[in-house]
Amino acid sequence: MHDWLTAAHDRRAILKNGAVAAVALAVPGALSATGPLFPLTPTKATRPTFPVSPPATSPRVVRPELLRHALAALDRHASRIEHRDRIAIADFAAPSREARFHFVDLASGTSQSMLVAHGSGSDPEHSGWLSRFSNDDGSNASCEGAFLASDYYNGKHGRSQRLVGLDPTNSNALPRGIVMHSAWYSNPEMVRTHGMLGRSQGCFAVGQNELERAFALLGPGRMIFAAKV
Repeated sequence: MHDWLTAAHDRRAILKNGAVAAVALAVPGALSATGPLFPLTPTKATRPTFPVSPPATSPRVVRPELLRHALAALDRHASRIEHRDRIAIADFAAPSREARFHFVDLASGTSQSMLVAHGSGSDPEHSGWLSRFSNDDGSNASCEGAFLASDYYNGKHGRSQRLVGLDPTNSNALPRGIVMHSAWYSNPEMVRTHGMLGRSQGCFAVGQNELERAFALLGPGRMIFAAKV
């Protein structure tokens, strides 16, 4: 980890005007916005804490350009995606301290969001920001594009879900073992104490208390879309 700031961040809020994802289906270019950040009370007076973007349920959470790319990918891979009622979108243009993994209900236009880690190969300086994607084996980097959520299994990270890359930019996801799983370094406490999450080896790692919710919201046969746009 890098050296940490010696004082707590001031309260910040990020809010962009927009419309729900359901409207975006009917009207291309419909707007949306990220959820607010807020500071939490330090557990120790001598140790700084950092703002956390909490898991949120909101009709306005996905940025419009990212949503347009995700919906285009859903149409492009329609023959591979069995269930098109919900999708997951990882907004890797946002830092890891923000709840940037959005589960969008395309019928109602509402979204639920949670924290998700990116790969160490995508952030070699451990800045909390994804700087590059890679589809290469051994890169430990996140890869971009559309993924088909496949079956569940029990592996070294516990219960996990296999992901099949559908684009040339993530075609090696399955042989690389890029999956969705939970990890301690993706828990909200990491943001409170370090201002960012830890890093995965390219997997979509969510908090330990969030995995079952993620599985319930996504499920096999649906699409995850990851990008930095």
